[in-house]
Amino acid sequence: MKIEGKVAVITGAASGIGEAVSRELAHRKVKGLWLIDRSPRVSQVAGAINERSGQSIAEGIIGDTTDPEFRSSVFDQAESRHGVVNILVPAAGITRDALSVRVDKQTGKAEIYALKLFREVTEVNLIAPIYWAMEMVARIAQDRKRRGLGQWGATEKLLGTVVLIGSVSSQGNKGQISYAASKAGLEGAAATLAKEAIYHGVRCCVIHPGFTDTPMVRALGEEYIRKNILPYTQLGRLIRPDEIADAICFLVGNSAVSGELWADAGWHPSA
Repeated sequence: MKIEGKVAVITGAASGIGEAVSRELAHRKVKGLWLIDRSPRVSQVAGAINERSGQSIAEGIIGDTTDPEFRSSVFDQAESRHGVVNILVPAAGITRDALSVRVDKQTGKAEIYALKLFREVTEVNLIAPIYWAMEMVARIAQDRKRRGLGQWGATEKLLGTVVLIGSVSSQGNKGQISYAASKAGLEGAAATLAKEAIYHGVRCCVIHPGFTDTPMVRALGEEYIRKNILPYTQLGRLIRPDEIADAICFLVGNSAVSGELWADAGWHPSA
């Protein structure tokens, strides 16, 4: 599927991978780019993209990706201005890291990872991306119905691509019980959507980035990165966000690539 001339929605677009893929899609000449984040900085990112491109293609919108009404309103706005959304990268994500079971050294009492935190992480990292993906597929399906079209056929052009953001942590990572579970869950969601959404001409993939130089990873602390990440990464450094953005655009643009793509810089978890 050609990227040029398409309409894209990116969540988590104020920083990190979301920001990088937004800039890369603009560079590859999408005609409409809707940037979503809960941070006001998303408006600055959209403004910088518009200034660089010399035209108003990007719109920054502040909102909660877990809110169904907000999600629907974003697609309504995008469609009214540019037409049906063709590219979706729901990159918004959070971490609430802690051991699944921790024993207090003073009292000897075992504390279990808070259920509230687990639900918060899965709501943002797993449920929200899946529903943004289904929203795009539904909009394309409705558009086909309006045009009197049924099942998509191989002689037609593909109409859309979803790239879900997994993680190398889906393999399991100490201290990330909720994050790892949410990212592993996206694998099953992508595999299922890939089988269902192609009926409407939409592909669904998942990319698993390794440890990328984003605010989320930097928040782990320099000592943690030096001791627990870099020694197990073949490249010996954090991945640049633009490298992940390029890989995402590869998934969007090459229709022969399906399933999962590991962009991990050769990282392998320690025992």
